[in-house]
Amino acid sequence: MVDAPKPLPADPDRYVIISATGVDVVVTLAGTGSRSYAFVIDWHIRLLTALAWYLCGALLLIGRVALRGQEPSTAFGFLVVMPALAIYFLYHPILEIAMRGRTPGKRMAGVRLISRSGGAPSTGALLMRNVFRLIDCMPVFYVVGLVATLISSQHLRIGDLAAGTLLVFDQDRNVRSLTQLGDFAAHTRLDAGTLDLVNDLLARWSELDAPSRRTLATTLLLRLDEQAKELPVAMLTEETVKSRLLALLKSGSARP
Repeated sequence: MVDAPKPLPADPDRYVIISATGVDVVVTLAGTGSRSYAFVIDWHIRLLTALAWYLCGALLLIGRVALRGQEPSTAFGFLVVMPALAIYFLYHPILEIAMRGRTPGKRMAGVRLISRSGGAPSTGALLMRNVFRLIDCMPVFYVVGLVATLISSQHLRIGDLAAGTLLVFDQDRNVRSLTQLGDFAAHTRLDAGTLDLVNDLLARWSELDAPSRRTLATTLLLRLDEQAKELPVAMLTEETVKSRLLALLKSGSARP
């Protein structure tokens, strides 16, 4: 059972999460300022996109309908108004699910959503978070949500409390590694220590010099994958070893 994050006494903005490997990982919570910055960017993107669809669709549809002498009633509603509203109101849930806890605004602000266990939030959690957006935006301009982030110790809005999500800074390698570990742990058959070792090696791949990483990766693969031992040495290229290690992370098997 993965524990929930607990605050570090010395810094209330930094939290410890017990990862899937049993290793403590410190993450930094995003505050009200970062949240607001990400939201303003996303709001402009969804508003401008919805307006662009509406204007372009209206011009094309009305022009075509006008030539035929028809009223753009039902067609206008289905082809112009409804898609524009869908773009505006479904922007956050669709992109947060597709981008695994991020949106263009969150990416630009350097933040992302994670679950309390450190992994990417589930689809259900993200949908729950966005349903409670209706409460957070009350009465206007997200007053309820902003107040909640100011008075809560974890800088959470109502939607985060309901969904069990945290908004953290994404530039920290610990956050990205932790998110990957949470995803891999749910599917792989590797033990926690091996999972952490393989994940750390792949995360630091570009930082290691080629001979060292190839030797280390090949030794690790041969220890974990019985089939790799039967392959000729010439076939154990750097890319082959890396891809088989990644397959081990995802499923516990290095079979292609």
